Amino acid sequence: MSFENPPRERIKEMLRDAGNIAVVGLSDNPERVSHMVAAAMQTRGYRIIPVNPNAGEILGEKSYPSLTDIPEPVDIVNVFRRSEQVVPIAEEAVKIGAKVFWLQQGIVNEEAARIAAEAGLEVVMDRCIKVEDAILHPRSS
Repeated sequence: MSFENPPRERIKEMLRDAGNIAVVGLSDNPERVSHMVAAAMQTRGYRIIPVNPNAGEILGEKSYPSLTDIPEPVDIVNVFRRSEQVVPIAEEAVKIGAKVFWLQQGIVNEEAARIAAEAGLEVVMDRCIKVEDAILHPRSS
């Protein structure tokens, strides 16, 4: 059976209930998509926890080398890495007890999705978290 993302209503609930979002592959370069998406999510009120072993701080938050180095609970693991690199990230997401494993638009890995889902995490693949949040939680300007 092939993977299907949760229904939009469930994605809306996941985002509504999210406290901490760990962003794996978050760049400290403001011109990179990962930085733009995370900055937008931060502006919308989400707590962003950068995961980048090569950066000390991104978007005013301490950056961690890996998910297992984060000293607090993580609700959503949002991944900006190539599809072939995400299986170990899924395993780390399971290890830290994250609730949601979210692969950004263009990222699909059935094995990673299976690992996360079998451990009880909800999985979203090939969707932009910023776009989903804007559609599902519109804010007036």
